[in-house]
Amino acid sequence: MKTRLTELFGLSTPVIQAPMAFVAGGALAAAVSRAGGLGMIGGGYGDADWLDAQFALAGNTPVGCGFISFALAEKPELLELALARQPRALFLSFADPAPFLPAIRAAGVPVIVQIQSYRDACRVLDLGIEVVVAQGGDAGGHGRSRGTMALVAEVADEISRRGSPSILCAAGGIADGRGLVAALALGAEGVVIGTRFWGAVESLADRRLVPSTLARDGDSTVRTRVVDRLRGIDWPEGYSGRVLQTAFVERWHGDEAGLSAEIDAQQQRWTAAVAAADPSIVAPFVGEAIGLLRTEESAEAIIRDLAEGAARTLAALQQFR
Repeated sequence: MKTRLTELFGLSTPVIQAPMAFVAGGALAAAVSRAGGLGMIGGGYGDADWLDAQFALAGNTPVGCGFISFALAEKPELLELALARQPRALFLSFADPAPFLPAIRAAGVPVIVQIQSYRDACRVLDLGIEVVVAQGGDAGGHGRSRGTMALVAEVADEISRRGSPSILCAAGGIADGRGLVAALALGAEGVVIGTRFWGAVESLADRRLVPSTLARDGDSTVRTRVVDRLRGIDWPEGYSGRVLQTAFVERWHGDEAGLSAEIDAQQQRWTAAVAAADPSIVAPFVGEAIGLLRTEESAEAIIRDLAEGAARTLAALQQFR
């Protein structure tokens, strides 16, 4: 399966593994890259020692690195650290990427920028970004409310109108070959996948939580700001995080004022629950695609299944010709 994304990065399958904070380490990124996708280390909120350790784990396997842009602005030295490792790509999300572009381009590293609205897509197209990721609200982790299908198609149309060389990828609710084919049909040339790789055997997800999480369905997730409040992370207005619904999240979702009034006690409960991997409280950042998954797999098996599933889907569609 060849697209401009596979040509740009030398991939066998047009799949980018999402740079999930606290989950996407060097072992996962390297495994994805070895299997023919583009593996990404999740730089997240920024920790130099952790980032160094994860690049070391990736070894000589070429991998990319992603950052939450507003957090990177507070620790700009991490960009220099990542670029010194000669990553295959730099993936930026959730804030204006412009301040970081001169350094990234001077290093000759391709830029991937994830957006959640048509307006933001137009902004990054103006900047000449190599790869634009249109992320729908059904994705796990942080985002906004636009649905994946309409947003991807709208951005594809804008790229076409402009005659832009930017490569479009789709994200949000994509976890198998059917989703990959659907994204290509909408005008994308690849996909960014997070939730399926969240449970991969090489990920840094707490293995004690993986079986119970994979047993849930897509109805069991919710977009909320509760988890960020508990973690003391101040996300910009308009963003929320899609997490697995737990009894604890259900109690406080929609009652953020009440949570704030008890924040010290509830943060202590949350911290203890994370240490104990209590599934009634801890809410992993996973998307609606969790309902498509049931078993823990290696990154290699995931990439192979995506490619084979896409081939089966394309063959099945021939009946409609």
